[in-house]
Amino acid sequence: MIRLYFHDCFSNGCDASLLLDSTTSEKTAGPNLSVDGYALIDAIKDELEIKCAGFVSCADIIALATRDLVNLASGGKARYEIPTGRFDGRESLASSVDLPGPQMSVADTFEMFEKRNLDLTDMVLLLGGHTIGKTHCSFIKDRLYNFKNTQGPDPAMDPKLVKELKRECPENSKQNKAINLDQNVSSSNIVDASFYKQIKSGRGILQIDDQLATDEMTEQIVTDLAEGDDFLARFGQAMVKLGSFGVKNKDAGEIRKSCRSCKNRFCTA
Repeated sequence: MIRLYFHDCFSNGCDASLLLDSTTSEKTAGPNLSVDGYALIDAIKDELEIKCAGFVSCADIIALATRDLVNLASGGKARYEIPTGRFDGRESLASSVDLPGPQMSVADTFEMFEKRNLDLTDMVLLLGGHTIGKTHCSFIKDRLYNFKNTQGPDPAMDPKLVKELKRECPENSKQNKAINLDQNVSSSNIVDASFYKQIKSGRGILQIDDQLATDEMTEQIVTDLAEGDDFLARFGQAMVKLGSFGVKNKDAGEIRKSCRSCKNRFCTA
């Protein structure tokens, strides 16, 4: 759900455009093919349409459901209030999807965040959503077997982790297994600061995650989060800030009856 929230908000604003079904909608873009959580949003929307039809937008449902998931996954420790009043967007195009990639540099990634009024600390906090995220072997095989055409693994990655991941992701296997982004087995499904401790030890799964811990732009922020006790509060603040990006008003949006299709006939998807 955190990933759905991030992917929806980051590309074209928090307008539930990611939920629209079409052969050319945002949902069909490469980075979004492995996003899940749609069925949960549908179930919540169906229930709300029974009890208060036409009142709660799909965009607000995403924001509120994500908030509640973060709270549950933190054992009730992460609590933040997020404003509502978003309207659902009328446009969803795969060609407009603009998301940071796992192999981008810290500087290039920050450039994308900055365009969305998010600062460097916001970026490090939001990427901390990887505390309960997963990726797939196809996204990390280059780091394990042929990093930057060296015919070897990424030297920044803990050698022990490389061995562990090679067992999970054999070089010539056609399986595309899901891998926890937080390799602390006791914390991989818990929202906490463990992710930052892992990347400080070279145990980041994605290249961008490991870079956060070593790049001079972000190294101190990562250290502060790994050693401090305020990650949950600060993560909530960053999630609220992200949730204010690109919000549609009633003139630019609508409140859909179904999150998968527009009510307005001028919808583009």
